[in-house]
Amino acid sequence: MNVYISADIEGITGLVSWSQCSRPDGKSYDYAFARRMMSHDVNAAIRGARAAGATRIVVKDSHGNSKNLLIEDLEPGIELVSGHGSGIDGMMMGIDSTFDAAILVGYHAMAGTHGGIMEHTITGGVHRLFVNGIETGEMGLSAGVAGRYGVPLVMVSSDVAGCREAETLVDGIVTNSTKEGIGRYMGRLLHPSETGPAIEAAAQLGVERRAELKPYLFDEPTKIRVEFNRAEEADQCARMIGISRADGYSVEAEYPSYVEAHRVVWNLMSLSFIGIDSQN
Repeated sequence: MNVYISADIEGITGLVSWSQCSRPDGKSYDYAFARRMMSHDVNAAIRGARAAGATRIVVKDSHGNSKNLLIEDLEPGIELVSGHGSGIDGMMMGIDSTFDAAILVGYHAMAGTHGGIMEHTITGGVHRLFVNGIETGEMGLSAGVAGRYGVPLVMVSSDVAGCREAETLVDGIVTNSTKEGIGRYMGRLLHPSETGPAIEAAAQLGVERRAELKPYLFDEPTKIRVEFNRAEEADQCARMIGISRADGYSVEAEYPSYVEAHRVVWNLMSLSFIGIDSQN
């Protein structure tokens, strides 16, 4: 049995701010701790998946530059997808129809979620993202990619707000919270000695229940609308062929398939950074 794990960092045990976990550039004073806790949570999910019968596990590092997880720190026998390249499946790069279940570890709630620790959607420049009129975060985007390959999303670990989002997204999904938000950068944290066994148990249960869960699918054709925080971010995105300016802050488009729409969303995020830089 094949299990796919996509790992982000904001929903990981013990973390409450990007000053801890943004990226390995010398600006995150606790980055070594964040990296260690990310491996801790991912390893717990690996052990749970194996307890449920997984024989092949692929882990995708999906935070920032996607070079947070060190292969030597992970459970032996897994495969790690690390770094950036030409892949088109975003945070789910490496998944395909041969997988039996998908797990999201350390994900976070979508932008604007009350009580969501470090809540955002892909980039801090996004105010809201809609797919077919449904407000969507990174969990929804990733679930949609897995769904297009026929793979059900069976388990999510996050903070309390993120777990609520996952439970709204997929009926019957197994979730486990590592902490509870008191603000965007403040939370009530659980000790790793508690979160590790809990994530492991949730991953095992989720994989065991995979046949009960349906792949998450967006309707096709698929319409996307991205509302940015600043007009200059939308300025650059509106230059892309097929993209229409909806208003000063927003762009939108429609595509024959979700796969195409998802790919464009990530391209728009890249262009939005150019827009931010244009003011300098």
